[in-house]
Amino acid sequence: MASDPHRRLSIREYLALERQAETKSDYLDGEMFAMTGASLEHNRIAFDVAHALEAQFQSRKCETFASDMRVRTPSGLFTYPDVVVLCGEPRFDDSETDTLLNPKLIVEVLSKSTAAYDRLTKLPHYQTIPTLAEILLIAQDRCHVEHRIRQTEGEWLTFEVDDLGETLELPSLGCSLELIQIYRRVLGQPVEA
Repeated sequence: MASDPHRRLSIREYLALERQAETKSDYLDGEMFAMTGASLEHNRIAFDVAHALEAQFQSRKCETFASDMRVRTPSGLFTYPDVVVLCGEPRFDDSETDTLLNPKLIVEVLSKSTAAYDRLTKLPHYQTIPTLAEILLIAQDRCHVEHRIRQTEGEWLTFEVDDLGETLELPSLGCSLELIQIYRRVLGQPVEA
């Protein structure tokens, strides 16, 4: 973090600091925001989603990244989604190849401490990414997924699913996710429908 709380960092300053840091931070409007560690359930859900998607990409030019791929939005947010899917050739912010500009799908696993930030800050910025076709917001404390799909007019259609027997179709990727795949390793915890 910058030592002067009133001083705004440039993007160049943020990237220089971030690339040397031992922990990750988001960046927006000249400010860095330290990211907190994730719970066991959060990590399990993110991994299982990434794994289930990657298994379906064997014959496609899509790949999955989990939590360490920084994404930059056209609106100026630099952040690390829990899961990012890229289809086609990657486009990066600079020659460092660590800040992706063209994700196809972004997944955020919501916790009590991050849900408001993910919904109110990150989501509107994600929706400015021209290549982004779908967004999944996955609750970690109960069985619930919000699936947002970009429409041709630039609007977003939202579906909510909370039944472990349901399957999410991901039309932009030509694949699907069963909710049981998402929650299979956190079922020992209370999962409410």
